[in-house]
Amino acid sequence: MSTAPKPIALPVTAVTCLEDRAHVERTAVLDLEAGVQRLRLGPVSALAVDRTLHAELTSEHPATVLDLRLVRTWTPREPAPPTEDDSVLRHRVHGLEEEQRALGQRRDRLKARLDLLGRLATDLLREIGEGAGSGETELPRWSRELDRVDAERDTHAEELRVVQARLTAVGAELSDLRTALSLAEEEPAELVGHIELAVRTSAAGPVGLRLSHLTPCALWRPAYRAVLDGDAVTLETDAMVWQRTGEDWSHVRLTLSTARSAAATEPPRLDEDRLTLRDRSAEERRTVDVELREEETGSLGPAPVLGLPGVDDGGEARVLSSPAPVSVPGDGRAHRVRLSAFTTAAPSEYACAPELSPLVTHVVRFDNRSGHALLAGPVDLVRGSGFSGRGTLDFAAPGSPVELAFGSRDDYRVVRYAEESRDSTGLTQRTVLTRTVRLHLSRFSAPGEHGDRVVTLRERVPVSEVAAVHVRLHEYACSPVPDGVDAEGIVRWDLTLPPGGRRTVTLVYELSASGRVTGI
Repeated sequence: MSTAPKPIALPVTAVTCLEDRAHVERTAVLDLEAGVQRLRLGPVSALAVDRTLHAELTSEHPATVLDLRLVRTWTPREPAPPTEDDSVLRHRVHGLEEEQRALGQRRDRLKARLDLLGRLATDLLREIGEGAGSGETELPRWSRELDRVDAERDTHAEELRVVQARLTAVGAELSDLRTALSLAEEEPAELVGHIELAVRTSAAGPVGLRLSHLTPCALWRPAYRAVLDGDAVTLETDAMVWQRTGEDWSHVRLTLSTARSAAATEPPRLDEDRLTLRDRSAEERRTVDVELREEETGSLGPAPVLGLPGVDDGGEARVLSSPAPVSVPGDGRAHRVRLSAFTTAAPSEYACAPELSPLVTHVVRFDNRSGHALLAGPVDLVRGSGFSGRGTLDFAAPGSPVELAFGSRDDYRVVRYAEESRDSTGLTQRTVLTRTVRLHLSRFSAPGEHGDRVVTLRERVPVSEVAAVHVRLHEYACSPVPDGVDAEGIVRWDLTLPPGGRRTVTLVYELSASGRVTGI
């Protein structure tokens, strides 16, 4: 073991933060002598995982790591000023200790001043004696100097008495408070880790050390800030980092990864799946059983994660890096780290789906120009008037479209009425179901407001998956005629409303089924 009085510092220089842990890298330059040496480095986090310790040496001459281990010891905590989370009793003890230290310094200065005045009085009396012996008489000056010295000695003696009295009172109160503090708050010892490293070098000189390990109690989650300015949006990608590893990360290269190192890698079990064939019954041949069901329209990509408990990376490990060194204290609190930002054109619309919600929402669409995937996470929405709310950003690959809702508009109102009629023909025994949906859209404008505004309304019609059921949109009965109908049955109107305007939209469609169909 090295006989150095202090262990060699081994600071954290790079961190790869995973979903629920961190990979820490430390570097140092060791000044070694030729031969075998055993060094003590640290302190390091006592939470480091022993089996993940890995050390590498770099030098111009051969150098080998013979042994590497993490040693943990219990040590008392160093005295530190109280924080906001400490109790009133601890704050009082700290204040009295500071006052006691200041009073002690004041007492020492007063004693030194009184000692100096005593020597000055002795010198003055010796001068008086020598002058009187030689026939010199300076009675006014001698009297004045003696009076000044005696006055200062009396003043400083009184100050010293007051300081000593206050010092005695502070000492008594501080003793009582320390006793109460020891009974109320027992300060536990702190677990500290050090690295013991045994190396062998062929020649003396500097050797570079790179040591890495895993540590728990660290995690990160993505967060965003979207600023809407006219027809442009600025999206800032941040990372919220928490860590309580027992040490601070100061000016480190931070890398954020979605890799799940603790996830199991075993392949799924193959179970037997039997398929059997049977003949349809006579009743099944005569009828077709159908049902109406709700299907959520979506595109290829990851399944939505409710509440965002983890990092949604689309099924592929993603790596993001901080452009500059960052510092993350080990206080367990959230710290925001900037990753990237971009500004792009963002066309917007005022959209409403009355079947789902009567609110008219300001929706912005743009492409992901960040150069990396946007992971699912919360986004702070900012407009010209300031912070307008908080939403959720879904996963978006680089270059893919992104959709954000900047809140609803209070100056619009949408009322929806739906009615249904059922009929059957006598010859073909077909069942005809006719549905009529009426939407009343109103715009409430402030006095003096000008300019038309386009609102997009969306309604849906059923989509049939069997030939025995037909769905037909009555465009002649719709008022106005829809501006578009997509393959998922979403009907769209782009309505222009002036200030204080009102519009009524009517949608009529027919669902027809043959006599063999049941379930409608």
